[in-house]
Amino acid sequence: MSHHLDTPQAAQNGQLFIDDLYVFPGEHSTVFVMDVNSDITGVYARPGFHPEARYEFKVHFDGAEFETLTYRVSFGEPDPDGVQALRLHVLSGDEAREDSADGELVLEGRTGRTARTDGTRLWAGRISDSFYIDLSLLAVVNGAVAKGTAVDLSGWRPQEARNSFTGTTVESIVLEVPHEHAQLYPGANIGVWCATKLATDAGGWRQINRGGHPMMWPIFWPGDTDFSNPANTRHPSEDRAAAGEEIAGQVAAVVAATGTSADPEGYGRTVARQLFPDVLPYVVGTPATYGFAVRNGRTLADNAPEAMLSLVSGTAVPAGLKPSVAEHLRTSGFPYVVPV
Repeated sequence: MSHHLDTPQAAQNGQLFIDDLYVFPGEHSTVFVMDVNSDITGVYARPGFHPEARYEFKVHFDGAEFETLTYRVSFGEPDPDGVQALRLHVLSGDEAREDSADGELVLEGRTGRTARTDGTRLWAGRISDSFYIDLSLLAVVNGAVAKGTAVDLSGWRPQEARNSFTGTTVESIVLEVPHEHAQLYPGANIGVWCATKLATDAGGWRQINRGGHPMMWPIFWPGDTDFSNPANTRHPSEDRAAAGEEIAGQVAAVVAATGTSADPEGYGRTVARQLFPDVLPYVVGTPATYGFAVRNGRTLADNAPEAMLSLVSGTAVPAGLKPSVAEHLRTSGFPYVVPV
């Protein structure tokens, strides 16, 4: 599940590891953004996108257990200038969850340039990362979650917060689908997640990483440095059975120790139901916001870390950073990101 190169394995090949997923309204459209390959560690092994991988946006409708629309983006080998060919396939119905299905080729282009057809636009390339958080605050909260102890903010000074991601970059895929789409019309109730998949020697595909809600991995599995936890490779439909009780118990322990709920077990179960399956909800055509009370898509400006840390703690956790800290790293028009 999504993270910013928080393990040694991710640092070896960040091309396959998802940093963030965003879903928000565009210009009479729905915008899907997937970020991978952060250089937060100071280096990233390989620039660009993995030429043997698939990058997929998965869309569920009306709370369905499985996706019935998949946008699959693939890339070619980089040329001497680092530019890669890209292709967009669309898979619908039962094919949307079949790795063996080819789907329909709808766009071809190259990284760093906009490809378009019939109102659909696709852009992919290296950008300045607009994600923002002071990682010292994350350390306080995920330490409490790991140990089942109280969240101690006595030493935290929000007014002194600094964005740990200043100056960092990621590879970004930006897909814009017009409201005229037969399924993604205004008012459609969707759930979105994304995945990276790598070709296997046997001719199939292996899911490497997936993302839905932000901050899941660094909060709940920060110590899994070799990705042995199966959360990344399973389908969201398996989340509640596989880890619902575990997550509910972790949250319950934190709020019980912190004293922020009269019914810690009930609060923990409620949070687990909201986060699992790990699919980002959005009503097409409505304003997107990812906050403590409402999670409807996610914009590039949303303070998602503050929302998630507060949700898990059962109390307000002031991040000390405002959207303005990264305002210069997003734009109001396509591709909505700032290339480097």
